[in-house]
Amino acid sequence: MAQGSTQQFLEVEEIKEGMLVLKNRQLRGTLMVSSQNFALKSADEQQAIIYQFQNFLNSLDFSLQIVVQSRRLNITGYLDALKELEANQQNELLRAQTADYRAFVGQLIQGGSIMAKNFFVVIPFALSEAVGGIVKQEEGQQKKSAVGKLEERHFQRMRNQLLQRMEFVALGLRRAGLKVVPLDSSELIELFWSWHHPQEAEVGYYPEIPPEVLK
Repeated sequence: MAQGSTQQFLEVEEIKEGMLVLKNRQLRGTLMVSSQNFALKSADEQQAIIYQFQNFLNSLDFSLQIVVQSRRLNITGYLDALKELEANQQNELLRAQTADYRAFVGQLIQGGSIMAKNFFVVIPFALSEAVGGIVKQEEGQQKKSAVGKLEERHFQRMRNQLLQRMEFVALGLRRAGLKVVPLDSSELIELFWSWHHPQEAEVGYYPEIPPEVLK
């Protein structure tokens, strides 16, 4: 397969200042959201969470996407620590029990029984939504082409408004008891890399990102 052919099928043009810039000149902001064990909450707490989340959804006047990433849990370091503990164990019975436990955990991982889940909220912003009459000023040009590199002045205006939208979403999710963190450029690059290289990501390998890429 020709080098760089994968990029032809990606909608992302570049990752810049914590934003995904799509080939159609739209932006995407990404929030990483925590989970909570809903089943362990009391009935009143569950109702409060549902009410807050319902209010959050009803307050939205734009679309968003919720993405759930399931990945086999990487516990290589934990298994190595168990192996070292086994080797240093003086009691023969405890050494045997440690070995059995390490083998049991290893089998669980091989069977894919232990999974880690990450939750993301992707928030869009289109050029046509930007204030200041950007599209009206360039209406003829926009009709001719919906692609091409996004101008810096347009990017900055769109980014500022998208940041406000992301903060609105984050506030609504925090009211429902969730923790929210926006992803920066390096975290977005690692996230996309892990999606396309799952086996390497599961063992904790991530490539070094050149500093010039993050500018």
